[in-house]
Amino acid sequence: MKRSYTMVTVYSKNNCVQCKMTKRFLDSNNVSYREINLDEQPEYVDQVKELGFSAAPVIQTPTEVFSGFQPGKLKQLA
Repeated sequence: MKRSYTMVTVYSKNNCVQCKMTKRFLDSNNVSYREINLDEQPEYVDQVKELGFSAAPVIQTPTEVFSGFQPGKLKQLA
């Protein structure tokens, strides 16, 4: 059963290895998340830039925002 973290958002891009690793990690640890693909939904790019990031993936939780594949931080969501 997946844990429901409706406030976890993963901003991803196509052909992004770290994005795939992040999503795979969350899936294998049964963490629910909302994915926003910045290539398919470019209207969110400015929002990600306002968060202070320019590279995907960007993971937004209720308590923090971080970029890149960071298993230590992702594990805290499991």
